[in-house]
Amino acid sequence: MAVERTNRDVRTLIAQIAAGEIMLPEIQRGYVWKASQVARLIESLYRGYPAGSLLFWKTGRPAETREAALGAAQALPSVMPLYLLDGQQRLTSLFRVLTDHAEAQVVFNIETEAFQNQSAATRRNKKWIKVYDVVGPDSDIFAVHGELKASGLAIPDAEIGRRLNALQKITQRDFHMEVLHDFEYEEVAEIFVRVNSGGRALKTTDLALATLSARAPGFLGQLEAESSHWAERGYGALDVNFLIKALTLSLSISGKRLSSVAKLTAASRESVEAGWENVRRGLARVVPLLQDRLLVPTTALIPSLAAVHPLVVYYGRQPEGAQVAKETEEGLLYWFLAATARNRYGGATDTALTQDIKVLDAEDPVAALLANLGIADKGISVTARDLAGRSHQSPYLMFCYLAAAHAGAADWWDGDPISAAVDSSGKPQYSLVHPAAKLRGSSGRYSSTEINDLANIVFVSQQTAKNMIGSSSPADYLQHVAASDRAAHAIPDDPALLEADGYREFLAARREVLAERITGLLDRLRPAFLDRDRTAVGAAAARALVLSGYAGGGRSVLVAEAEVAGREWIGWIDPADLEAALDAASAGLASDVFVGGEAAPVRIDDEGSVTFGFGPYVVRGSLDQWRTAVKDAFEDAQPLAECPEPTDEAWPGECQEFLLSDAGARAV
Repeated sequence: MAVERTNRDVRTLIAQIAAGEIMLPEIQRGYVWKASQVARLIESLYRGYPAGSLLFWKTGRPAETREAALGAAQALPSVMPLYLLDGQQRLTSLFRVLTDHAEAQVVFNIETEAFQNQSAATRRNKKWIKVYDVVGPDSDIFAVHGELKASGLAIPDAEIGRRLNALQKITQRDFHMEVLHDFEYEEVAEIFVRVNSGGRALKTTDLALATLSARAPGFLGQLEAESSHWAERGYGALDVNFLIKALTLSLSISGKRLSSVAKLTAASRESVEAGWENVRRGLARVVPLLQDRLLVPTTALIPSLAAVHPLVVYYGRQPEGAQVAKETEEGLLYWFLAATARNRYGGATDTALTQDIKVLDAEDPVAALLANLGIADKGISVTARDLAGRSHQSPYLMFCYLAAAHAGAADWWDGDPISAAVDSSGKPQYSLVHPAAKLRGSSGRYSSTEINDLANIVFVSQQTAKNMIGSSSPADYLQHVAASDRAAHAIPDDPALLEADGYREFLAARREVLAERITGLLDRLRPAFLDRDRTAVGAAAARALVLSGYAGGGRSVLVAEAEVAGREWIGWIDPADLEAALDAASAGLASDVFVGGEAAPVRIDDEGSVTFGFGPYVVRGSLDQWRTAVKDAFEDAQPLAECPEPTDEAWPGECQEFLLSDAGARAV
């Protein structure tokens, strides 16, 4: 065995990738870099900063590979390829920029020497030039220079030429390479795990996949085929990471010990194969149960997929063809809904999963699971109060959808079931009953939080939203909707509530109907052993968090208004700093964001949740939830002059966990 050390420039490496002479081994994870990270890499090469080294593996035997996110097919190699172990994100990004990939349109400001991704604004500004137009194979640097010179720049002509030449030379930058010769696949996987654990933090599922792939080449292909099978049926979130986690949980021994991912990597090949068959058998029972019995058409509606895992493990443990008693099946669905309503997996997911997997082998697993939820004796109910102040980020979005689906709701435009209206990402389409334009133009002074309230959401197609609703008052367009169709969507009959002036009363009335229907659905699945007395879902101490955007004079401020037991706290956050921290989190990196005069930590955990600690809370949410929350806050930005003053002193007590999905809601 030997380690070869050499150097190779960017242009040569890109050519080798295109020729199939550099490939990704199966143990590699997918491409995860954001556009901002790609722009930073190009800037580093431009400025001559160190860009890190690359690690390859060379072997005389073909290895299992995975497709790189290049946007172009690789040629069949004429020589044995090099397998890339470390540096995938960088090389893939460079390939995409140098081949004009649609998602890698990095541009360069000739005056400020800044780099960013292409936007509508940079397209209009002649000071911004696309990097590909300078470094691409057909680039004409003299033509680019001439166009820049004619645009009236504030820098000398010679400086324009110097900067263009520096940009063009990024393809000549060398990367240091280390090539492992004749190492065994399993040893290479161990090196991969060690190298990647020391840099961008891999999830434990990534590390497990690397080791499993080394010991069972082709296993990744099985995972991807299973994931694709369910994606075609609307359950696209059952991805490779979900399946690895399900496999981990399926190896729990008799429900008495929850195997960690480290335990999974040490399991025998036979036990892994048996566990994998359990996962597939469990999914084959659970997905139809959720789709056909509960009417959940897509995983995009399920707030936390962790709640699906105990169901998969339970059904996976049942022998092929075994029947599960109706009362047990309904009880498991009741638990799934109750766990979702109570945000069972909104916080420490692994801790909750450990508790729930352990009780699946109990004499009465339904009773044991409900005991873990704290409702061993009583059922639960959803009240109008639980729905108040919620947004589309709330877990109750799924419940409101189910209330409509179980009432036989159809689309108002084409009459199809609401399950047929999904967008390109697989999410159910919806619109606002009272359009935002109407509410903003009324005298009611409705806030953005009120306008986007969950009780104002109706599950209809984009055609309905465009061709019927538009910016019309519901008092006008609902005249063309049959009474039965309005009722199925829980639209109140009172005409006064369909005018903008009656909007708050509309929200209150619709929450009552929705809460009644949701509780009715729960009651139909309710185990007989539960008392008829029910506890409210949202019993909690008075806590609130509202995120609002303020803008003016070229400045934007994200304001966090928090409350705990009557004590209020207000903090100012720079949205650009938060976006940068979210970009870092997407790469597995921790960072800090200043809230007021203090640095507040932004962290990403192994489950992919991002926590941001400020004021009285450590707020937890997914990356998508955080990005959506910031976007929503500035959709209806308020004047900066009306921005409330921040709290001067730090929060005196301990920070509590707060779920981002509850932001905008006030639990009492």
